[in-house]
Amino acid sequence: MQSIVPTQYWHVADDGRLVCDVCPRACKLQEGQQGLCFVRARQNDRIVLTSYGRSSGFCIDPIEKKPLNHFLPGSAVLSFGTAGCNLSCKFCQNWDISKAREMDRLCNQAEPERIAEVAAGHQCRSVAFTYNDPVIFLEYANDTADACHQLGIQTVAVTAAYINSSAGQDFFSHVDAANIDLKAFTDRFYRKICGGHLQPVLDTIQYLHDETQVWMELTTLIIAGENDSEAEIRAMSDWVMDNLGPDVPMHFSAFHPDWKMRDKPATALQSLINARQYAMQSGINYVYTGNVHYQPGDTTYCPNCQSVLIERDWYNLNHWQLTPDGCCSHCGYKPAGVFDRQPGNWGAKRLPVNIQANF
Repeated sequence: MQSIVPTQYWHVADDGRLVCDVCPRACKLQEGQQGLCFVRARQNDRIVLTSYGRSSGFCIDPIEKKPLNHFLPGSAVLSFGTAGCNLSCKFCQNWDISKAREMDRLCNQAEPERIAEVAAGHQCRSVAFTYNDPVIFLEYANDTADACHQLGIQTVAVTAAYINSSAGQDFFSHVDAANIDLKAFTDRFYRKICGGHLQPVLDTIQYLHDETQVWMELTTLIIAGENDSEAEIRAMSDWVMDNLGPDVPMHFSAFHPDWKMRDKPATALQSLINARQYAMQSGINYVYTGNVHYQPGDTTYCPNCQSVLIERDWYNLNHWQLTPDGCCSHCGYKPAGVFDRQPGNWGAKRLPVNIQANF
């Protein structure tokens, strides 16, 4: 299958270079050059995607691992990514994929229709574009989403949302749910540690909330001394409350030393508990902790009566207290989210998949 396909989000600069319009980075390319993302390049006086149909691997995960706690809980999701990224986060937990600079890293070839078929064959409710940021392989993701929707399979984007408006409207029109990696709430953090800016991310989040039907949850990786202050977490939570309302779930996840931030300590559990408390005090109804074993931070509670709605132990669902129409079985309150009549039973399993083999 051809891995190089033309793209539409670019224009010609006054100096003759081609400017990629997918993300705010606006890479200006001479013939033969690649953008910072590595997979979008100038060839034959046009910008092409060089990783179409090629993946770094496929795996079936619990949907809660994305993390999405209010989108088809307990269900299986077929996850895949490609290579490269349009940010340069020093703490990247998937740096071997996102910072790959060799196409040999993309060892799995799969057409969009094949991905959808395999997902259906394994009874996956959704397919996730993840591991590296899908905005850089937008054309491949969009075609895969179309193939999935034809088989009744939903699609999930796990993304930092660093994307321009036009490309973002195109990309998210193909997506049913998204977990947005809101890395911090200061532009200093984005500039110093990620090589980007905060405002475009906030703009994308606002757009998703105001103008789409995409189910959205937010995740922040908490790093000691960088984005963990009470003032910053409260400012972030207040912004979410004021601009998105109380029903967009927030996840605060533990950092572990990796890539170019091996000098930083792993996040203490108490830091995540504190962040969760600050967000709840701002009025956010659903706040979770991640990458740690802390059952209160895994569990979904009813905002109305505070009863347990979904009790989780890591990625296992232990108790389900929603009625078939998605309401609290104790008080009748309808929590925000996309829920099946019954929870999925995938559990915490992780199943690598050979997309090219029969299933």
